[in-house]
Amino acid sequence: MEETKQRKKVKKKEKRLSILYVLGGGILTEDFIIRHTRMIVLVVVLIFFFIGNRYTCMQKLREIDRLQQQLRDVRFEALSISSELTGNSRQSQIELLVQEQGIDLEGAKTPPL
Repeated sequence: MEETKQRKKVKKKEKRLSILYVLGGGILTEDFIIRHTRMIVLVVVLIFFFIGNRYTCMQKLREIDRLQQQLRDVRFEALSISSELTGNSRQSQIELLVQEQGIDLEGAKTPPL
């Protein structure tokens, strides 16, 4: 009788080690799996949740990087336009433009009060 119990234990161990036993679904009938089904399902759901969360986070980080680069470009463009406007608004530059356009204007002889 003891020999048959030992043979059954050996057969169970052989079944557990077999790849076909695992891939065939035989492992799903094991007592451990049946007792902890809820916990296994919970762990799988949490794994999917964390993977999705990480994917969303990575997408948002890429978007932030893209927007920061765009902001740098716009700031540089605004700075260059501002410096160009400052250069064009000097009195000497305005007088030169008035002469080039042929407009009959003269600068004030007396300073404003």
